[in-house]
Amino acid sequence: MRRDELLDAAEELLCDQGSTALTLAAVADRAGVSKGGLLYHYGSKEALIKGMVERLIEDFDELLDAQPGETYTERYVGATLTAVRSGRLRRWAVVTGASGNLFLLAPLREAMARWHREGLSDEPDPRASQVVRLACEGLWDVASHDPELNSEDDLQALESRLMALLKPPPA
Repeated sequence: MRRDELLDAAEELLCDQGSTALTLAAVADRAGVSKGGLLYHYGSKEALIKGMVERLIEDFDELLDAQPGETYTERYVGATLTAVRSGRLRRWAVVTGASGNLFLLAPLREAMARWHREGLSDEPDPRASQVVRLACEGLWDVASHDPELNSEDDLQALESRLMALLKPPPA
């Protein structure tokens, strides 16, 4: 059993049943492994949640690095829409799982601060870039609760509009 499959099972459990259902036995059952098999990879519930948080950060950083764009915010829009389109909207599940433990949330809070501060001063319009990044957060959050809300046409229109907001105003 690979670590990603165990993390997937934990995230699915959180999305389906909420944080009270996140037990090592339930995750092992969902993943189709023994509790001992789960404990081999993640020695505690906290280690499992930490693994989910770390993977979320790593995945979004990889999406950011893979995006085309002249500015960080353009890449941020692309990374957000890639996450929304892929259906891997686990941020809500991860935050739900870690919500009772500030130590487990700390890396995600640090990543969010970095994602929202990175390159702002280099943007043509830092305030517009901040608004676009915050809109991306809202899109991701809403899509995690209602993945059917926006069609592909809707997402394309939103992406175009967000990108247009990043263009400097005419002089």
